[in-house]
Amino acid sequence: MRNFFTFLLFISTATFSFAQKHKSKPQDPFAGLDTAFARVLKDWHAAGFSVAVVDKNKIVYTKGFGYQDYENQVPATPNTLFAIGSCTKAFTATLIGMLVKDGQLDYDKPVRSYLPELKFYNNEMNDHITLRDMMCHRTGLPRHDYSWYLFSTPSRDTLIRRIQYMEPSAGLREKWQYNNFMFMAQGTVVEKITGRKWEDNVREKIFLPLGMNSSNFSVDDMAKSSNAAVGYGLKNDSVIKKLDYYHIDAMGPAGSINSSVNDMAKWVIAWINNGKYDGKEIIPAAHRSEAISSQMVIGGSLPQKENPDIYFSNYGFGWFLASYRGHYRVEHGGNIDGFSASTCFFPSDSIGIVVLSNQNGSSVPSIVRNLISDRMLKLKYFDWNTYLKNIADKAKKEEQDAKKAAIAPAKKITRPTHELKDYEGLYSNNGYGSFEVKLENDSLFALAGNKILWLRHKAYDIFDIFEKDKKDGIDTAENSSPVQFQMNTNGDITSADISLEPSVKSISFIKTPKAKELSKDSLQRYVGEYLLSSIIIKIYIKGEKTLTMFVPGQPEYELVPVDKNKFSIKTLTGFTVQFNVNDNNEVTELLSIQPNGTFKATRKK
Repeated sequence: MRNFFTFLLFISTATFSFAQKHKSKPQDPFAGLDTAFARVLKDWHAAGFSVAVVDKNKIVYTKGFGYQDYENQVPATPNTLFAIGSCTKAFTATLIGMLVKDGQLDYDKPVRSYLPELKFYNNEMNDHITLRDMMCHRTGLPRHDYSWYLFSTPSRDTLIRRIQYMEPSAGLREKWQYNNFMFMAQGTVVEKITGRKWEDNVREKIFLPLGMNSSNFSVDDMAKSSNAAVGYGLKNDSVIKKLDYYHIDAMGPAGSINSSVNDMAKWVIAWINNGKYDGKEIIPAAHRSEAISSQMVIGGSLPQKENPDIYFSNYGFGWFLASYRGHYRVEHGGNIDGFSASTCFFPSDSIGIVVLSNQNGSSVPSIVRNLISDRMLKLKYFDWNTYLKNIADKAKKEEQDAKKAAIAPAKKITRPTHELKDYEGLYSNNGYGSFEVKLENDSLFALAGNKILWLRHKAYDIFDIFEKDKKDGIDTAENSSPVQFQMNTNGDITSADISLEPSVKSISFIKTPKAKELSKDSLQRYVGEYLLSSIIIKIYIKGEKTLTMFVPGQPEYELVPVDKNKFSIKTLTGFTVQFNVNDNNEVTELLSIQPNGTFKATRKK
C-alpha cells in the first residue's frame, strides 16, 4: 500500500512539475502578427506602416510592413521616416514644462504676459487665457484649421496675427475644442522666452538627449533621406494614390515632426520611465504627471455594448487619455497629407506602442495599436480590423446617403446675377488669408495657397467648390461648402462668404479688385484737378506708378487700376473711380461711385 501511495505521489509531483514547466514557458506576443497585419494592409488598401513596441525601458519589437514607396516596391522599415502630425504636440508641451520647471513660465498665468503680440477675439479671452487652457484645448476657440491649411504661409508671425480675428464658439473653459493654433502659439512662447527657434529647442533638449538622430522638422529635409516614406491617399476608396508632401513649417509646433518608430520608441521609453532615459531626466517629472493627468473632459465617452471595457475620454497636455479594457492609456494620433500615426503608452503597465503609416486619414494605426495592446496586456482577442472596418463602411454609406438627401431641387433661376468676369478679384479675410478668383474660358477658378478650386455655378450667386487635382483633374463627387458672393447697393460684387468653420458664422472674404499693371505714362493722362460743386479733387502720381486722389479734409487715397479707365479705392470697400473720355480719347470727367450714389466731377482745363 505504501508503495502505491509513493507511486501516486511520484505521478502527482511529476505532473505538477511538468505543468509548472509548461506554464512558465512564455508565449510570444508577436507570433502570427505578420499574417494579421497583411490582412490589415489588404483590407484598408494601405501602402505600408512601421511599428515599435516598448516594454519598460527596452524596445522589444520593431518591424516594417508593406512599402514606404509603393510605386517602386521599397519595403517599410523601423527606420523609415514618416510624418507624425499631431504626435508633435507632446514635444511642444514638454518644452513648456521644462520652462515651467526652470521658473520661466507659469501654466496658470495669462499667456499674453509672455507673448503680448498674441491677441484674441475679445478682452475676456485676452485677459484670462492661460498656457494651461491652450495646452488642453479649452480656450473657446474651435479649430479654424482652413486658416493654416488652405491659406498656408511660411510665417509663424502671420499665423499669430490671424488669431485675433478668429471667432470663438464657446466660453473660456466651457468645453473642449481641439485647436492647432494654440499649440503653434505655445511654440512661439517658447521662442520668445528662449530667444531660439522652436525647432532648435526640440532638437537640443529632446532629440539629442534621446538619440533621435534621424528625426527632423521639414518635409524638405525628410525628402533628402534615402529612407523616407512617400505619402498616399485612396482614390475611389481602393486605388492607392501618391500625394504631395504638405509643408506645415509655420504650424510646426502643432504637427511638423517627421520620425521613425525606432526614434519614437525612445521618446515613449522616457514617458514610461517617469521622464528618464538611460537614467537621465529628459521630461520633468512634475510635467509628466500633469501632462498625463486629466486636465479637461472631452466627453462622457460611456462604454458601448460592443466594448464595455473602453470608456472615458479626457485630455492632458498634448495627450488623449482613456480607459482601455481596464488599463489607463495615454495616446495621441497624427494626420497630415499622406500620413497617419499613433503614439501610445500604458503608464501603469510600462508598455508603449508606436505605429506610423503612409496612408492619409487612416484607421491602420488604431487597428495595429489595439491588436498589439491586447497581446501585450494579455487580453482576450478582439477582431479590431473587422470591427473598425464595419464602422468605416457604415459611416461612408451614411455620408453618401446624407449627400443624396441634401441635394436641393433645381432652382428656376440658374444664371448668376453678374457676368462671370465681375466675380474676378482678390478676396481677403484677416483671420484666414486671401484667394484670387480668375475667369478661364467659361469657368471661374479660385487660387488659394497651392490649391486650385473650380467654382461651379449652383444658383443665384452661389457656387459649389471642387478641388482641381494636377493629375486627375476635377472630381465632382467631392465638394466642400459652397461660396456665396455678396453685392452692395450699387450691384457690385463686394465679398464672398464660405462656411469654413461650422461652429461659427460663415467666414466673409472682402473683395479687392485685381490690380492691372499700368505704366507711369499711362497713368499720366488722369493727372489733374476735377471740380465737384465747389470742391477741387486732385489726382496725381506718387512714387513711380501709384495714382493718388486727394479730397480736401480727407486722407490721400491710393487708386488701384481694375479695368479700362476704372480704379478702386484701396482702403474703401465699394468705392470706385471711373474716368470718362471724349471722342478724342481725352479724360474729361471723374465719376466717384459710392454706396450712397454716383457723383460727377468735371476736369479743369
